[in-house]
Amino acid sequence: MSRGAFITLEGIEGAGKSTVALWLCTWLRSRGLSVRQTREPGGTELAERVRRIVLERGSERVSAEAETLLMFAARAIHLDNLVRPALAAGEWVVSDRFTDATRAYQGGGRGVDVTWIDALAARVHGDLTPMCTLLLDLPVRLGLSRARARRGEEDRFEAETEAFFERVRAEYLALARREPQRIRLIDASAPVAAVQEQVAAALHPWLTCAGARS
Repeated sequence: MSRGAFITLEGIEGAGKSTVALWLCTWLRSRGLSVRQTREPGGTELAERVRRIVLERGSERVSAEAETLLMFAARAIHLDNLVRPALAAGEWVVSDRFTDATRAYQGGGRGVDVTWIDALAARVHGDLTPMCTLLLDLPVRLGLSRARARRGEEDRFEAETEAFFERVRAEYLALARREPQRIRLIDASAPVAAVQEQVAAALHPWLTCAGARS
């Protein structure tokens, strides 16, 4: 049985993660790999229920700390019931967001203590780190204009200010500088075909190691 691999996609609203994830899974399958596409928060029936709590704009306040705990609760469910079993079966898992999103959104955006986030991460998935993280980066104003042009009612994150997303983007870029071997920067402001070329180039070393078809 071939070894599974964990790939994550990150970026602010409007970066095109969902579109890239769909293309990437098709591209990997064309190279003979078994691929599972998923997302966070969510990915399983129960984790999707937690996702709704996180995103809905209800009457009750959700603190930054409560939001962080909900993210990790959904993540633990997702890992136990989808990600780890798929990896154990030799599948490549492509996830739209993972813990880097918590570091960027709750840490950078909300100001939650990064040492607490890292402690939660160590507890929930200390032995599991993405093989490669594709950070789809673009200017905040462009990303928000894309996101707001294609969606209806905004969720709790989409309704945030431009300044919030500037903090999120800044934290993502800081993470990429700290872990350049894992986190590969993709210019998401480029045309779709150019974005796909960047993604393919970023993953080429791992595909070669896996013996995938070229």
